[in-house]
Amino acid sequence: MMYRYMTPGVAERVMALGEEALKVGERREVSILFSDIRGYTTMTENMDPTDVLSLLNKYFETMVEAVFNQEGTLDKFIGDALMAVFGAPLPLSENHAWKAVQSALDMRRRLQEFNQHQIFTNQPKINFGIGISSGDVVSGNVGSQKRMDYTVIGDAVNVSARLEAATKEYLCDIIISEHTYRLCHDRVVVRELDLLRVKGKNNALTVYELIGSSKDLIDPQLEKFLYLYQLGRDAYRNRNFSKAITYFQDAQTLKPHDHPVRLHLGRSQAYLETPPPDDWDGAYNAAI
Repeated sequence: MMYRYMTPGVAERVMALGEEALKVGERREVSILFSDIRGYTTMTENMDPTDVLSLLNKYFETMVEAVFNQEGTLDKFIGDALMAVFGAPLPLSENHAWKAVQSALDMRRRLQEFNQHQIFTNQPKINFGIGISSGDVVSGNVGSQKRMDYTVIGDAVNVSARLEAATKEYLCDIIISEHTYRLCHDRVVVRELDLLRVKGKNNALTVYELIGSSKDLIDPQLEKFLYLYQLGRDAYRNRNFSKAITYFQDAQTLKPHDHPVRLHLGRSQAYLETPPPDDWDGAYNAAI
């Protein structure tokens, strides 16, 4: 059964440790990855149920491989979504945040290959959103005497689910939390999306769009775009909205259809006309 949600190597190490490895109430720092298919209901409403199951199974087959290749544990499937944990039930030999990020980048690559095959066979393409957050969780088997599942519970789980939903707000595919970014900042290329206050939390957190690995070659135009965008973000958070508008407009000339730029331009123009209150911290209060 453990082979179904973790790699054979990890499963064998867990079995060697016995029930202690899955005891309830153990607290540890991990990274959580949530992934969800975009527009799933609309995409499948006219499909035969057998074809829907076949599509999901083929999709999940390659996505789970991306999780297992980075020693992640498959926590659960939730309809067309999946949740994976990096760093539990056993700690990883390498940075769990970096493992989760590498898995997400591999999922992005695998989705491109998957969609190429879908186009070739005249099947619908799939888009997804991924949210990754890191933090302390409580891990262990949860359930009843008749049915138990290994899972993790904690704020990091809730945040990663919120970030996955936020990909719809910013129209990007992978968003990571500030804690995840801090743990692997020297290995990734990101864009600071926002200071986000998610539903149910008082403290705002900085969230980032995952562009790629620092080992990847970055196009000079993209590099210039990210530089101008960050200058705009800095001016925006310092309440210099006229300067922020200039920087965001310059960035927009390089990527005319970029949604986060449009969002920030709209906010900056609104705040230029009606300044925010003195206690404004630059955070955006999300509905998710």
